Amino acid sequence: MKFASSAKLAAVVVSAALALTACGGSGNSGSSSGAVDGKGKKLSVLTGVNAQYSAQQKQWFTDIAAKFKAQTGADIEFETFASANDELTRIQTSVVSGQGPDVYSLGTTFTPTAYATKAFVTLSDDDWNKVGGKSRFNQAALGISGPDAQHQAGIPFVSRPFVMAYNKDLLAAAGIDKPATTWDELEAQAKKMTNPATGTYGLATGYKDNYDPWKFIWAMSVQAGNPLVDGKTLKLDDPAVKKAYETYFGWLTKDKVVDPASVGWSNSNAVAAFASGKAGYLMMTTSSSLPTLEKSAVAGKYAYATMPTAAPGDSSPKGDAANAASILSGDNVVVADYSKQKDLAFAYINLITSKDEQLNFQKIFGDLPANADALKSLANPQLQPVADTAAKSKATPFTGAWGDIQLALMNVTVQSIPDLAKGSVDDSALESRLKDAQSKGQASLDRASK
Repeated sequence: MKFASSAKLAAVVVSAALALTACGGSGNSGSSSGAVDGKGKKLSVLTGVNAQYSAQQKQWFTDIAAKFKAQTGADIEFETFASANDELTRIQTSVVSGQGPDVYSLGTTFTPTAYATKAFVTLSDDDWNKVGGKSRFNQAALGISGPDAQHQAGIPFVSRPFVMAYNKDLLAAAGIDKPATTWDELEAQAKKMTNPATGTYGLATGYKDNYDPWKFIWAMSVQAGNPLVDGKTLKLDDPAVKKAYETYFGWLTKDKVVDPASVGWSNSNAVAAFASGKAGYLMMTTSSSLPTLEKSAVAGKYAYATMPTAAPGDSSPKGDAANAASILSGDNVVVADYSKQKDLAFAYINLITSKDEQLNFQKIFGDLPANADALKSLANPQLQPVADTAAKSKATPFTGAWGDIQLALMNVTVQSIPDLAKGSVDDSALESRLKDAQSKGQASLDRASK
């Protein structure tokens, strides 16, 4: 990773970080209250599989386990999940059985679901002190830790705002002087850069990714003025949602600005296509792509930019659309209430959220630190647009039903994959899938609202 050396350059990124780091918190910035004796014990930690950096993740597991063992005398057993559906299932299974992992590392959008189960620790001041105090963390990252500042379960681990990367050479060759700021402009620019004869396409994205497709629909819908959840009412049957799917699917079926093979791609395949120089834009990516891109054919030829914030059909952002550049994204760590090893759990979290470990994690995987001091110390100019996007991120609705709603949005894409592979998604089929998603999601919201 290349870090800027000049003080001026560092100040630019620091100022972006400071924009994310408001004052506040518990006022206690101390470290763990003391060493925890875990000799002869084993801590169980559940986290998502990192398919992009599989070997690096396995090594990180080994290294952090050794450090934890040296600090506490305890071993760590890491378990993994591979999809959002698997993630939700693991939460539900543990809640019902009252047993399972001691610590869960969850995507931020699943924090409301975990919180609603009442099966995870609602953090006291003492709990926060054991992990360094609230002021250890970037305050913006606490925005989806709980329903309010007094009731929080999620401890921020990493920040992962979604942005797009663009190939500066391909944009210049197509006569494009700056990245698109509206979805319509993005489509137009993508067409200029698409040349199937050379295997070059305007956009790279993975329609079969286990996590990302629903985020496009969320962004376009919220930017169009539909929050998806309005009090106790779900609005997946809103025209803005259908328009979002038509736009997203249309890149493949109508505009033909993505590689036809992307119907079977995950995000890692899209990253690889962009890294080879065969795509103008890499969509819905994060700074976790940086380690790969810095060692690729596009090293020095790409940059990150905020994704469009004007809904399809709009020429500029309306209402609060400019603040919906990304979901408030990253990973939160929660501690199971049934755990008999809560002190060990907090000692583990204290270790992985320390400044040194956060910077080490960022260097390996690219994710922005949730530790405020670690975030401020980064001086890579490539990360400024990512930091800017974090400041323009909006939290998904904090309801226990959101996990089901998110999966309902995802399943519309999953069910449409065979149609996409054939070249088109029938209008009536899309409406039927949205009606089903609305029905199932509303039922979940009704249960959560009782």
